[in-house]
Amino acid sequence: MSRFLKLKLAYDGTAFAGWQIQPNARTVQEALEAAIAKITGEKSRAVASGRTDAGVHALGQIVSLSTDTSMEPDVLCRALNANTPFDMVVLDVCEAPEGFHAIRDATRKRYRYVIQDGPLPDVFARAYAWHLPQRLDEKAMRAAAQSLIGKHDFASFQASGSDRKTTVRTITDLTVQRRTENDFSKIVIEVAADGFLYNMVRNIVGTLVEVGRGNKPTDWPGEVLAAKDRKFAGMTAPPHGLVLVKVDYD
Repeated sequence: MSRFLKLKLAYDGTAFAGWQIQPNARTVQEALEAAIAKITGEKSRAVASGRTDAGVHALGQIVSLSTDTSMEPDVLCRALNANTPFDMVVLDVCEAPEGFHAIRDATRKRYRYVIQDGPLPDVFARAYAWHLPQRLDEKAMRAAAQSLIGKHDFASFQASGSDRKTTVRTITDLTVQRRTENDFSKIVIEVAADGFLYNMVRNIVGTLVEVGRGNKPTDWPGEVLAAKDRKFAGMTAPPHGLVLVKVDYD
């Protein structure tokens, strides 16, 4: 009888073409499923809580898996880590309720986006932060972010071509903080919500950057939200500054 397992993964997305299996491309799903097949002899489908894009990282990606293996979770975890590439790690494997599904059962997700603003780039963060040579006004960005908190129609922040039943989502937390790392000043944006549209976080970041640059007033993101049209929002921030931090299941 099949068991349902819940896996927690971390990976550096730099050299991956995203989560989802694609022809002639190196993906996280392909690497994980190949390891599972090698260990168990099964061709199992691993379902992630979200299909991270090429270059996007994860600290706490959750994966659901149905398997017939009798291996104990901790043994399977060690075996997977012995058969996965250097830029990903299985942090945990545990038993899950019957029918557990990483996407459908998720109740909240948290993403983090890092911007390094200043004339000199931090070479050790080049794959993990968006470098902007202009100093941004993080206080204005923080004020601008407040209009996006709560339940809204985020159609303006969804990448074109997406197919979702509804574009309404609830952002429960949106913070903008300045931090210093390795002698470089960085702006860290964290967003928690009950779900995200395709490129929603990166489009929010691009919009807040316009405010931080002084190109738009602090009330502009609210106007973008009300427009319900992607063309009114800022640019899509590059993928390498984004990391999936945590996925919650109530």
